[in-house]
Amino acid sequence: MSIVGLHHPGNSPLHRMPAGMKLIVVALVIVAMTLWIRQPWQVLPCAVVVAGTYALARIPVRLAVTQLRPLLWMLAIIAVFQVIVAGWERAVVICGSLFLAIAFALLITLTTRMTDMLDAIVAGVRPLRRVGVDPDRVGLVLVMTIRCIPLLASMVARVTEARKARGLGFSLRALVVPVVVGALMTAEAMGEALAARGIDD
Repeated sequence: MSIVGLHHPGNSPLHRMPAGMKLIVVALVIVAMTLWIRQPWQVLPCAVVVAGTYALARIPVRLAVTQLRPLLWMLAIIAVFQVIVAGWERAVVICGSLFLAIAFALLITLTTRMTDMLDAIVAGVRPLRRVGVDPDRVGLVLVMTIRCIPLLASMVARVTEARKARGLGFSLRALVVPVVVGALMTAEAMGEALAARGIDD
């Protein structure tokens, strides 16, 4: 069973920080890393900062590795494409930035209860109610999006483990097809569940 994205209880400064402030911080950090990382060597100091944040939050190393390991297959595919199209330096910049951004975002899910995150999102969107935005619906969409990240990573991990158990080598087609089919089936099940609750428009 994948534990990607599950809340890890704790009493660290990051756990005690209000959910709304954490969402603002993660957005600013991701934007800053995206704008700053332009050379391969710049990935390293950003990685040190992200690793230090995991340490500050007192996230066990094993949990962090388990959380981030499913990303490696997706990053490997992106890296191969980038090397072919733009060279290894661009591949390091793109994949390094993407990995660190996802790692930092997932750290927020580990240190924040989903209910607190939902409340913070709804409160932030509430002023837009005057222009016809439904805060509850926006919060639901965002929380489902966050939840689908670990679900997709879990699907990739299960398909990879199944192929290893059968002694099969790596095949992009054999990896992508089951993951896409599983994602579509999950999306259909979610849609039926929402429709059953009257959330179908």
